[in-house]
Amino acid sequence: MNNLTISIFKNKILLEIIKEIKLFSRFKIKYYEDLDLCIKESKNNSQILIIFFDKGDQKNYKKLKEVNFPIIIVNKVSNPKNIFSEDLVEYTNIPFKIFDLHKKIILLFARYEFKKSSLINLNGYTVDKNERKIKKNKIELQLTEKEINFLILFSENKKPLTRDFFLKTVWNYSAQTDTHTIETHIHRLRKKIFEKFNDNNFIKNNEKGYYI
Repeated sequence: MNNLTISIFKNKILLEIIKEIKLFSRFKIKYYEDLDLCIKESKNNSQILIIFFDKGDQKNYKKLKEVNFPIIIVNKVSNPKNIFSEDLVEYTNIPFKIFDLHKKIILLFARYEFKKSSLINLNGYTVDKNERKIKKNKIELQLTEKEINFLILFSENKKPLTRDFFLKTVWNYSAQTDTHTIETHIHRLRKKIFEKFNDNNFIKNNEKGYYI
């Protein structure tokens, strides 16, 4: 949390207020007039953006829909619901109490960190362990718990994984168990990925085992 940067967009009054309050002293504080620069620099920081909107800011809304860091939107009008991910956004209306803003920052960043820890990057796909989904290019596919376990194991191991490894790790079966469980699950997962993403080369295999 001490490495968190609070970025404020186009509100110098708020910038001066939180700089003077000890409650915010453990955070880095930045100010931006250029939203594109703010978004660019956020890639290298743990950041929460506080941004003030009015009815004329639809252009900036479109830019923020593509970011993957948390945002607090301060509005003079009704909040624009269903535009952003609930995991990454909080809303507040003017006027607001500065201590309530601090609470929103803490809670939002905790949600963001939890969300981030649940995501796995796997060969161009994003696997969400909590939601049990795999996503790519705004397309997502719901998976079973066992299928998610398969993908977690693939992400943690660079070498091909054997049938015996899966039996012991996922099902707690011995290597001598006579079952086609692994082959069946791999076949079903490959079929799902192909039908949803048109990817016929997601899970590969050779004489050493299965790999991604």
